[in-house]
Amino acid sequence: MRLRRGALRAALALVLLPLLTPAAAVEPISLGLAIAGAAASALTGIISYPRLYCYFRECCLHRHEQRAAAALRENLDKKLFGQHLVSKVVVKAVRGFLNNTNAKKPLALSLHGWTGTGKNFVSKIVAESIYKRGLQSKYVHQFVATLHFPHAHSINLYKDQLQSWIRGNVSVCPRSLFIFDEMDKMHAGLIDSIKPFLDYYELLDGVSYRQAIFIFLSNAGAEKITEVALDFWRNGRTREDIQLTDIQNALSVSVFNNKNSGFWHSTLIDRNLIDYFIPFLPLEYRHVKMCVRVEIEARGYTVDEDIVSRIADEMTYFPREERIYSDKGCKTVDAKLDYYYDF
Repeated sequence: MRLRRGALRAALALVLLPLLTPAAAVEPISLGLAIAGAAASALTGIISYPRLYCYFRECCLHRHEQRAAAALRENLDKKLFGQHLVSKVVVKAVRGFLNNTNAKKPLALSLHGWTGTGKNFVSKIVAESIYKRGLQSKYVHQFVATLHFPHAHSINLYKDQLQSWIRGNVSVCPRSLFIFDEMDKMHAGLIDSIKPFLDYYELLDGVSYRQAIFIFLSNAGAEKITEVALDFWRNGRTREDIQLTDIQNALSVSVFNNKNSGFWHSTLIDRNLIDYFIPFLPLEYRHVKMCVRVEIEARGYTVDEDIVSRIADEMTYFPREERIYSDKGCKTVDAKLDYYYDF
């Protein structure tokens, strides 16, 4: 093993030599011959070392499951505010799925809540925890309802395309991640075309989908989530007292019966193929201030609490009487900071 590693290091050193040595220091012909021989040897060695190959090129499944789960927990703990249910459920669901060597079906998570509460942010963190390039990974696939499926009269075409896209990508990488944004704007019935891929089949036409992950993002059900949160607040209980059991069933029923949702009477819900309906609670004034502080620090500036408060105060809040929750969550924080800082 030591000899093979030594040979590999020597070959790589020769391959990288022209990048580290001035061109004039080596005679061109001998350099070319050396590089050619070294490249052949190095290529053979690299192919024998998947980890090294995946260091230079992105590979499917190359990040260890435990590291992925640890990265997911760390990023959610540091960057997500006011969403104790989301942090708990997403970490447990994803970690358990990644560590399960005999999953019976793909993992399907449906994230629900008002705009600005963190749905896209969480899907981004999940992608980054599994693949180093995150949303830019060739194994992560995003679909936006209004962009990719805009016309109701083309729904049959979209169904065929969607099935082909999923089948093709999972054939290349079993641990493909699919993110469906704006589910509340998707044409009813379209998402049911992927039902076979989420079901308990071992193989479909020779392809297993059991390692894939599907994440759905939607504003549908936000009213029900707010209703539960307000009930807790009015009864003198904190948002942290809310448990998934207090809201998940009511949320799934609300989404299923919402005619303005892509999940309206969906077989994915009817057949219990969505593993978790995850509620994103509306954000309070204190959470908005947390978002402002993090964004200021991310831009390399010292936090000015006066600016933090001024931005949070500029947000609009609901209900009208109590003014507890931010209308837009943290969505407009970035734009408001541009006004206060000369970047």
